[in-house]
Amino acid sequence: MKNFELFLNETGISIFYLKVGLGFLSSFLITFFSIPTIIKISKRKNLMDEPGVRSSHLRRIPNLGGIAIFYSIGICTSIFAYEIFDLYKFLFASLIILLYVGIMDDIVVMRAYKKLVAQIVVSAFIVIGSDVRIRNLFGIFGIYEIHYFVSVIFSIITFIILINAFNLIDGIDGLAGGYSLVCSALFGISYYRLGEYNYPLVILSVVLIGSVLAFLYYNLSNLRTTKIFMGDTGSMLLGFLLAFTCICFIDIFIDKKVMSIPMYHLKSAPVVAVAILILPIVDTLNVIIVRLWNKKSPFEADKNHIHHKLLKLDLTHRRASFYIICYYLFIVITTYCLRHTNVNLLLLIILFLGFFGAYIPDMIFMMRNKKLKTNN
Repeated sequence: MKNFELFLNETGISIFYLKVGLGFLSSFLITFFSIPTIIKISKRKNLMDEPGVRSSHLRRIPNLGGIAIFYSIGICTSIFAYEIFDLYKFLFASLIILLYVGIMDDIVVMRAYKKLVAQIVVSAFIVIGSDVRIRNLFGIFGIYEIHYFVSVIFSIITFIILINAFNLIDGIDGLAGGYSLVCSALFGISYYRLGEYNYPLVILSVVLIGSVLAFLYYNLSNLRTTKIFMGDTGSMLLGFLLAFTCICFIDIFIDKKVMSIPMYHLKSAPVVAVAILILPIVDTLNVIIVRLWNKKSPFEADKNHIHHKLLKLDLTHRRASFYIICYYLFIVITTYCLRHTNVNLLLLIILFLGFFGAYIPDMIFMMRNKKLKTNN
């Protein structure tokens, strides 16, 4: 490998850019050619997603697309960003556990408490075992450095919330995949700007983009023979990896034994991370608040998610996903422009914009009904 790197350096080719290109291409092709086989097996073995209370589809669709995403990530990350598994030794073990739990849930539907236990285990692995945790809130609510024990508990809870929040937005075609693609791109660009010490995380983000892009080709297909969902396997894996990259972004530091350059410092880093993952955060909080307001269990299935509201406006899945992603991308851009604003004020602005976006479909629906009544 060292001889190969020397050869590339002599020819003026950067090993990093080669890894990025090959990582993207390989992850895309592996997922792209794996999914048709998964679809065939799913139909042959009757492993299909049945329409239910929260479902936005009317027919049975294969829901094991997450297996192809894991397959791609597992192979490509191990080859092109193997340093990640040295730095975070429990990462691959956590992915394996989530794969097993996700497949079991997609096939036989696991009890909620069993999934929660698995999520606690993988979160503890990565937080305690790999020391990936939120150590500092940079002044949010007046909090700076967090005590180790509090940091561990807070980080584990954050992982669990984001894994489940991402699972909840996977309700219409293209939304979970499209949003994870945008989040991966934003985190990848951020890590690239932070220097070569973070290049393995850049490659991980690129691998995620390639894999999800190939999945979206089938997920957004109008043909019944090629359509597939990512299922809990895919949504939990992507939710976990985006939570992982999010916390790494907040907790970026430079080991002075490795690099003797100043530490990157951005006081609004936690708010920027919240802005990137604002959709699953706001959607989950909003649904829980509405359910509690209506004196229902926060775990009871309903159709109060943002994507369900847009479908009530007679939008297609593609258009609904596109509008949602564009709006929350606008929030990220706003956050970036205001990144040097007071961190508490910025958080308030971001949360306001997030919840405002969640109620735009309701306002449009009410105005449309009012107009119809007036015309009648």
